[in-house]
Amino acid sequence: MSQSTQNTIIDSIQHIKQFPLKHECGIAMVRLRKPLNFYQQKYGSWMYGLNKLYLLMEKQHNRGQEGAGAACVKLDAEAGEEFMFRERAEGNNAISEIFDVIHHNINAAQNGDSEQTVHVPYAGQLYMGHLRYSTTGKSGISFVHPFLRRANYRSQNLTLCGNFNLTNVEEVFHYLSEHGQHPRQYADTFFLLEQLGHRLDREVELLYTRFHTEGLSGQKLTCAIEQNIDMANVLRQAATLWDGGYVICGMTGSGESFALRDKCGIRPAFYYIDDEIVIIASERPVIQTAMNINVECVKELLPGQAILINANGNVRLEQILPPEHTSPCSFERIYFSRGSDTDIYRERKLLGANLVPQILQAINNDLQHTVFSFIPNTAEVAFYGMINALNVHLNKEKSRYIAEHLHELNRQKIEEVLSFSVRSEKVAIKDIKLRTFITQDETRNDMAAHVYDITYGCINAKTDNLVIIDDSIVRGTTLRQSIIKILARLQPKKIIILSSAPQIRYPDFYGIDMSDLEEFIAFRATIELIKEQNITLLDDVYHKCKEQQNYPKEKMINFVKELYAPFSEFQISQKIAQLLTPEEIDTPVEIIFQSLNGLHHAIPNHGDWYFSGNYPTPGGNKLINKAFIGYMEKHNN
Repeated sequence: MSQSTQNTIIDSIQHIKQFPLKHECGIAMVRLRKPLNFYQQKYGSWMYGLNKLYLLMEKQHNRGQEGAGAACVKLDAEAGEEFMFRERAEGNNAISEIFDVIHHNINAAQNGDSEQTVHVPYAGQLYMGHLRYSTTGKSGISFVHPFLRRANYRSQNLTLCGNFNLTNVEEVFHYLSEHGQHPRQYADTFFLLEQLGHRLDREVELLYTRFHTEGLSGQKLTCAIEQNIDMANVLRQAATLWDGGYVICGMTGSGESFALRDKCGIRPAFYYIDDEIVIIASERPVIQTAMNINVECVKELLPGQAILINANGNVRLEQILPPEHTSPCSFERIYFSRGSDTDIYRERKLLGANLVPQILQAINNDLQHTVFSFIPNTAEVAFYGMINALNVHLNKEKSRYIAEHLHELNRQKIEEVLSFSVRSEKVAIKDIKLRTFITQDETRNDMAAHVYDITYGCINAKTDNLVIIDDSIVRGTTLRQSIIKILARLQPKKIIILSSAPQIRYPDFYGIDMSDLEEFIAFRATIELIKEQNITLLDDVYHKCKEQQNYPKEKMINFVKELYAPFSEFQISQKIAQLLTPEEIDTPVEIIFQSLNGLHHAIPNHGDWYFSGNYPTPGGNKLINKAFIGYMEKHNN
């Protein structure tokens, strides 16, 4: 490697340190398998595919509110006419904005003829959409998907989008630089675009040599290349280098389209195929809704598997990477994905139900003087599961009481026993649609104080316990700045905050941007406990991390686990409650987290690295050690 190349790599690595990880969240793809006039005749509009894309994106709006983009490939475009279209926008209304622009351009080209498709933009057979939920990472229209790589030949044009984060960005950058490539930005999205584009170029060159040797030239040669491109070859050559969680989607100008899921199955992907259409999306229920089909009709893309659709619309599934340590993201199930999925709805209810034994202990079994509620809106389903389980418990207690006192009960007393029920109220009201754990640091505290309000008069002051469930507690910012303060206005005897997820102790690195250890309230609480015991654990773990800093990532161990080992979950939860309770609040506050066993019971066969530190890929261990080294060096300087 030349000295200039080395300097470029070093400069770029230093540059990326200014930007935390980001999260691209939702994908949607539509491939029409019939001519456009078929949809015009059957459904009354050639825009059938475009309308499906819009619906798929709107139904996944929960996955991306920073920006959105859409792309289209038109297979029957004439020479000199655009064949690949793209529109992108930033902000919460990005979906509406891009489709307003698309329809404006369509209407202008049709000149009043709604059935006209010749020379009409977005009158194509391949569609792809993306929803971006950047956390505290890079922003701006240039980072909104889909990305586009242009070339003179249709087969070498590539548009790409995805839901991913790579954990080995430096490694990929080294590889590209050593092979003479020059990505325009130091970001995983640009790297993937250049890497896949490079492999696509090589695939086209090999086909060119083959068919040119056979005597083809001109349009016949071009047609032969376009009909024989194998995107599986392209993906295999590129994806073997990637470490992380991802679903990568792409389309070429000549009509190839694909979606590839990472070998651990960290990020979700689902698909539906019939003789008219192929649909791919990040979530299963949106496909069910868009196509009005049963859950059994939607299939899940397997870890390391790709769905490939060629220029003729033929579909095949192919294993690109061997599946390894299959670990679908459990946080997708707890938080990000839509709760309307049949399995996710059941899982979230079970997460709430699993907390009941701890709740009863915390309230000393005093259901008569306890009010239950939830933090809107994502904890609502777990709340239903909790209430159902509490009712089951209460009914057993009623039955036991009646059986034990049967000979001394009159009708009035029996009715009194049967009428006793679990008390639930809508205590917290969300006024602002804001996810404060992914708001910029400088505004988070101010915004958190205004996110919620309360329903006054819903509990008996100084008498009732107040139990309120949240889906997860990450930083604790909203709890300290807003929720506990407003709940204390009701003057309950005790406030008990439940988390349907376990203590989040470790960064994700595969998607959700939680890369700074110090932001986790569980980590901060553990650091406080270590300092209180005046032990050398922090320095010991730091030196272990430093010693393996230059190891290959495959040999690295997550030594940060050792920080939590001396303490029980209860001890850490107690310290969290202490840190999150504002000084002016004199109401006792207890925080209860889901146990790891409870998580595994509710959501089996899913990854738990946020909570356990058991990262599914070597890149996770590398980055957690790097994060702790960064924390220690920041605080020791």
